[in-house]
Amino acid sequence: MHKLNRDPIPPVGLNGYQHGLDAWANGCPAPGERQAIWEKLDAMQESRCAYCEARIGVGNRHIEHFRQRSRFPQGTFDWNNLFGSCLRKHTCGKHKDSCGSYDHQALIKPDDEDPEHFLVFAADGSVSVRKSLAPNEQMRASETIRIFNLDGVLAHIRRSEVIGYVQTAESFAEFAEHFSEDDWLPLLQQELQTIASLPFATAIRHVLTRQSP
Repeated sequence: MHKLNRDPIPPVGLNGYQHGLDAWANGCPAPGERQAIWEKLDAMQESRCAYCEARIGVGNRHIEHFRQRSRFPQGTFDWNNLFGSCLRKHTCGKHKDSCGSYDHQALIKPDDEDPEHFLVFAADGSVSVRKSLAPNEQMRASETIRIFNLDGVLAHIRRSEVIGYVQTAESFAEFAEHFSEDDWLPLLQQELQTIASLPFATAIRHVLTRQSP
C-alpha cells in the first residue's frame, strides 16, 4: 500500500449519473464509461491493486468503493470514492466489505494520505504498524491492516516477491560499511527506480532500504 496521486478530473461519463436516480450495476456505468474509469484507475495505480499492490487486469479486478455503497450510497458515482482492487476474497476490497461495522475514517485512504507513514513491510512479507506513531495513528494503521487483511495470506504472497531482494539489501549494507555513500547510493537509487512499478514495490523498497518499525 503506497501513496496514490488521483487525477482530479473524473472519467468521461461518470458525472452523468446520480445516486437516487441511477443504480450501480453491470450496465451502469455503461461499458465504455467503465473502461474510462479503468483507464484512470490504471494510470493512478499502475495496474496494481490499490491496497495490496498485486498486479491486476481484466479478469482479476473490480472497481472498489472505498466507502461502501450500502453504507454511503451518495458516494456511488463519486470519482474520489473509487479504486481498483484485486478479486481475492480474503483481502483488500472484498475483505473490507465482509468486515461488518467499522469507522471508515479510521482507514488510511491512499490518495489522501501516505500509507508508508503508517506501515512498514518486512523481508518475511509481514506488515507492521510503525512504532513512532501517535496512539490515534497507531489505531488507524492497525485498523487498516485488519479491515483490508494486509497481513495473513498476503504475507506469504509478499514474501515470495521480496525474498530475491534480501541478498541485494545485504550487499548494499556491506557497501555502506566499506565505501563512501557516493559509491553505492547511486546504485541503490537506480535499483529503487527499477522496482518502482513492480507488484508489491513498497515491500521490496522497504527490504532494500532495510526499514524497521
